[in-house]
Amino acid sequence: MEVYDEKLYLCGYALDTELFNKFDVEIYDIYPLRSVFFVSTNKGNKILKKIDYSMEELTFIYNGLEYIKKKFSRVMNFHQSKDGEIFISFEGQVYCLIDLVEGMECDFNNPIDISIAARGLAEMHSASEGFRCKLVGKDNNGKLIDNFKRRIDEMKFFKRIAEMHENKNEFDINFLKYVDFYIKEIEESIEILEGSCYYKLCSEEDKKVLCHHDLAYHNIIIKDNEAYFIDFDYAMIDLKVHDLANFTLKVIKDFAFDLEKAKVILNEYMSINPIESRELKVLYGILKFPEEIYSICRDYYGRRKSWTNEVFIDRLNKKIEKEEFRQEFLNEFKAVCLV
Repeated sequence: MEVYDEKLYLCGYALDTELFNKFDVEIYDIYPLRSVFFVSTNKGNKILKKIDYSMEELTFIYNGLEYIKKKFSRVMNFHQSKDGEIFISFEGQVYCLIDLVEGMECDFNNPIDISIAARGLAEMHSASEGFRCKLVGKDNNGKLIDNFKRRIDEMKFFKRIAEMHENKNEFDINFLKYVDFYIKEIEESIEILEGSCYYKLCSEEDKKVLCHHDLAYHNIIIKDNEAYFIDFDYAMIDLKVHDLANFTLKVIKDFAFDLEKAKVILNEYMSINPIESRELKVLYGILKFPEEIYSICRDYYGRRKSWTNEVFIDRLNKKIEKEEFRQEFLNEFKAVCLV
């Protein structure tokens, strides 16, 4: 969430003494932090978070974390209200108060932090094995190929929109220049997954875990040389290699798609939680998907962000400029890791 969007979002918080009374805390200090509020209280430092999804989804997250904590404690904790609830409904909104993890955000420039985070992710995945939920939208197991096929349809729809624009701007022009290439990239990603053991892996219980699915640097806190994981809004049941692929891309995308960083992540993860060769092929198929290009096009043509055209154009151009590095990485990964 960008700064402008964050400020608008934070305006929707109802910061009222009554709300904090319901959480049974006394407030010493409060200030905004991205899309949440840092709150200093008589019961420790907390994060106040407004919930924009259903109670069923919140319950899914809470139950998943409680399951994980039986074996792995380094995940966020909900502060309970006077009534023993993990949320408060107040002035038409739902709020949670979450214990702040005191530490430093993971630095993707730092190879030590990357190693710690990869090992922590492996431990968290192992701890979540066996957790299951049939909540719609929270069980992604077996759905990846169909999801990618839908994204081809979306990209073709975006293409039609761009072609219809009478006065095409730079975003439209550059998008139309490269869209067929990226559609082909998605098709090849699907071919790789269809030629792998994807569906067989989805049927094996030890390959499915609670995936975080938003492993940005600020959602991984390094404390005492261990990784803590926060903000599970996008968590779902999925193959562990999907989470691993997403984490790898988060780390390497701003570092010229550095294969060495990817190898460190794999080696550190596998030192805790083994990955089979057939899982690596699925991981490669996921890495092949042009996630960054798809996301920026979806956000632009779907009007999902309130950025200016200049911001969108700049971001698209930067992502296209990285394509040579992405292709080199994919070729090297295939040669080195799929042997």
